[in-house]
Amino acid sequence: MPVLGWLPAYRKEMLVSDLVAAFIVTIMLIPQSLAYAMLAGLPPQVGLYASILPLVLYAVFGTSRTLSVGPVAVVALMTAAALGSQFEAGSAEYVGGAIVLAVMSGLMLVLMGVFRLGFLANFLSHPVVSGFITASGLVIAASQLGQLTGVPISGHNLLQLGADLFRELGNIHLPTLAIGGGALLFLVAARKFLKPALIRLGLGERTADMLTKAAPILAVVVTTLITWALGLDQAGVRVVGEVPGGLPGLVMPAMELSLWQQLAMSALLISVVGFVESVSVGQTLAAKRRQRIDPDQELIGLGAANLGAGFAGGMPVTGGFSRSVVNFDAGAQTPAAGAFTAIGIAVATLALTPAIAMLPVATLAATIIVAVSTLVDFPALIRTWRYSRADFMAMLVTIVLTLSYSVEAGIVAGVGLSVWLFLYRTSRPHSALLGRVPGTEHFRNVLRHQVETRPELALLRVDESLYFANARFLEDRVLDLISSHPELEDVVLVCPAVNLVDASALESLEAINDRLKDGGVRLHLSEVKGPVMDRLKNTGFCRNLSGRIFLSTFEAWAALNPRASDVPG
Repeated sequence: MPVLGWLPAYRKEMLVSDLVAAFIVTIMLIPQSLAYAMLAGLPPQVGLYASILPLVLYAVFGTSRTLSVGPVAVVALMTAAALGSQFEAGSAEYVGGAIVLAVMSGLMLVLMGVFRLGFLANFLSHPVVSGFITASGLVIAASQLGQLTGVPISGHNLLQLGADLFRELGNIHLPTLAIGGGALLFLVAARKFLKPALIRLGLGERTADMLTKAAPILAVVVTTLITWALGLDQAGVRVVGEVPGGLPGLVMPAMELSLWQQLAMSALLISVVGFVESVSVGQTLAAKRRQRIDPDQELIGLGAANLGAGFAGGMPVTGGFSRSVVNFDAGAQTPAAGAFTAIGIAVATLALTPAIAMLPVATLAATIIVAVSTLVDFPALIRTWRYSRADFMAMLVTIVLTLSYSVEAGIVAGVGLSVWLFLYRTSRPHSALLGRVPGTEHFRNVLRHQVETRPELALLRVDESLYFANARFLEDRVLDLISSHPELEDVVLVCPAVNLVDASALESLEAINDRLKDGGVRLHLSEVKGPVMDRLKNTGFCRNLSGRIFLSTFEAWAALNPRASDVPG
């Protein structure tokens, strides 16, 4: 339990820093929790419930000192996509489904942590994650335009949402648009201009930054007061309405096997995407303080947080980027800041729910749109296109499917294409014929450098581990080499990049050795790594090898080409 590592050394100055950070994050988290719950199609109090117990449990089991756990936009969107096709948004069955998603995600994450399966998240390549988050940000922003303008729109992709909005353009509710549009303009202006303005007024940079981060609270307070004072709820402006007060009680998830089966894939995707987002944020912030996080323990920490959210009647959660950055900048020193934030949310749940009743839903929509604007990264498309067309295609497929079909289809297709690209690349590994740089012990690609070679000796460097997917490719490469160079007497496989030789590749090496031996050509190896050699040395391949295993390529060059064995100087 990571808490046993930092709690015994907890000091008074840490307490002060954590309390200040908790106060600031609490102010930021209240409107976000409400907004993301509504984004997920859930009653607003569910967002508050998902922001109390998960923070406490992560403080006990998580390894990041500054990660702030709770509802986030992308996971809320995935929750809505998973439940929207099966239940009516906001219904008891819908809320029950969200609880099952949270509990199932928690169980999956804990089991992945126990069995140290954090590496599975590596199959989500950065271009796929970037494309998915960009597309999700656009879908989230589009889904809030109906709340912002007071017209009913529905759908889980950009095409459905755009079509609904186009049909309803003539029914825009002007008071709602005034409230939502005003809040949106204020939040955008605050993000761009408020901090410099406060600094010019004489405030410190840190104070100005914290006040800027609290702008959503001001928007909530002002629009709530305006709606109450003018009776805009009677004029058709949709408000949050009565929110049940009190702390959440213990809730048991529905135990219907069919429901769990229906939601299993969605829970897995939510778990993996949430884990990748959380670990990325946690590692970035930890590096700034020369700290480290343990990805496998993070699985357990996030799993415990999701279990807590489920049993408290909440929704799936993960580490949020914006909140975590605010927590870091506010000076949080330990995970206790998250526990103190949970206390703040609990107090708000007890004391502030009556005031939330007149909060316009359009204000929450504006808050969501501004928050997710940072997720959209179009320049990443250009950077990826310039560097790797294959990665760009994986990114583009993820974006297009997420925008046009569903978030689940986008992420599944992106992961599938990434794995396919990996298998394709490694199944056709780069290899190069080497020659000696004159007067040195260095060997380079004959196609790139002026080097010395000999017709009876081939030095073939393999730039990939050898496994079942590329074993046959290596056979073909060597056989093509000897068929096109009939004068060859020795072939040396140069193996500095080979970290693994599996059983299939071993059989291919044995076949290569036998075929070369039949053709009067000796097979040698050089620069074989220790762990690879440990496995090879007890095999029949080494015992029957027609040639030798050299420590270095130069040793092979000198032994097989005695006239060139001396290096000048």
